[in-house]
Amino acid sequence: MLDIQFVCDNLDAVRENCRNRGVEVEVDRVPELREKRSELITKGDELRREQKEVSKGTGKASPEERPKLIERGKQLREEVAAIEAEQQAVEQAIDDVLANVPNMTHPDAPVALEEEGSVTVRTFGEPTSFDFEPLDHVALMEKHDLLDLEAGSRVAGHGFYYLKNEAVLLEQALVFHALAKLREKGFVLHTTPDLARDEVLQGIGFIPRGPEAQIYSVENTDLSLVATAEITLGGMLKDQVVQADDLPIGVAGLSHCFRTEAGAHGRAGRGIYRVHQFTKVEIFGFTVPDLEVSNAFHEKIVGIEEELFQGLGVPYRVIDTCTGDLGGPAYRKFDLEAWMPGRGDGGSYGEITSASNCTDYQARRLGIRCKSSEWKGTRFVHTLNGTAVACTRALIAILENNQQADGSVVVPEVLRPLVGFDRIG
Repeated sequence: MLDIQFVCDNLDAVRENCRNRGVEVEVDRVPELREKRSELITKGDELRREQKEVSKGTGKASPEERPKLIERGKQLREEVAAIEAEQQAVEQAIDDVLANVPNMTHPDAPVALEEEGSVTVRTFGEPTSFDFEPLDHVALMEKHDLLDLEAGSRVAGHGFYYLKNEAVLLEQALVFHALAKLREKGFVLHTTPDLARDEVLQGIGFIPRGPEAQIYSVENTDLSLVATAEITLGGMLKDQVVQADDLPIGVAGLSHCFRTEAGAHGRAGRGIYRVHQFTKVEIFGFTVPDLEVSNAFHEKIVGIEEELFQGLGVPYRVIDTCTGDLGGPAYRKFDLEAWMPGRGDGGSYGEITSASNCTDYQARRLGIRCKSSEWKGTRFVHTLNGTAVACTRALIAILENNQQADGSVVVPEVLRPLVGFDRIG
């Protein structure tokens, strides 16, 4: 969340940022609530001061005076309790407003409410052309017995699936390829829990429960299945103070991801493009609270994503995401969208990775700070995240772009030593 002092000092800018992101938040309440909280704190301190005086005086009072002082002491206890309850309610109201205020936005991010307002920064490769009628990934995977949607539906419902045969090896090869690349780049590798406490999800910026949640929650617990390892990697340092000299910290996480994807049916989400469970390798970073430093780390993450998909030979474009599609925590976000010949009518681009600089927005919610001899006290770190590879969508791009006229699929050269074959079918 944003700092309350920043919001009060920059109300106009915060209002405009909310409008640019299409978010309705009662930010004007924040100064009023802060003033109310200050009044309650002052009043509570005065009452507690009187409490001490009455308490001291009661022991020294004469028998005639003592009953009045005892009665006054009782009244003061009730008044203090009432003030504390009111102050707690005001503080909760402040937190509720601030929790819905999105992060500020990079000045170069495209200002638009709809995703059509996002801007293509650069492209790699050209959309694949064929001298035959290409198949989409569902037809290809069924042709080569790589996918069983019906069994997935029988076992767990719509949106679940079984990968089979060569597709299993391809998924494992993608994971290994991504992890090896990240290790080479100096990131510390992790496998992460598939569950996290709701307070960690909220700190990262996800809504774990309620009508708008896209999260599977475990009944009668404070745990939810994670939608991304961003949650568990960011939560690793919750409430910790690190040395600024130890930053940046780069970590990578292999996890399953679970998303309800409510209302996401349709041709664009056909097959394994939009599913309830998938495997993903995530990139995460903690830096000092300096925009120049965190922006450079952001570029590093995007560069790694591009290296991975250039190595796989997948045509893609890099998108500078518009304000209306940033999500609450992101200061700036770049997406990689791969060309998918079977998507839509005649092919289209589909998102395969996303990389965000969240500045200190998540760290403030999670209590992640750093300290240095160069400044007094502690400061909130900057956090960044990005997708190395989301296996299902990467599989779609590889299969659809590498299909041949005879129906076979050529395996990207970098994956061949890992899977043991160079062609499927």
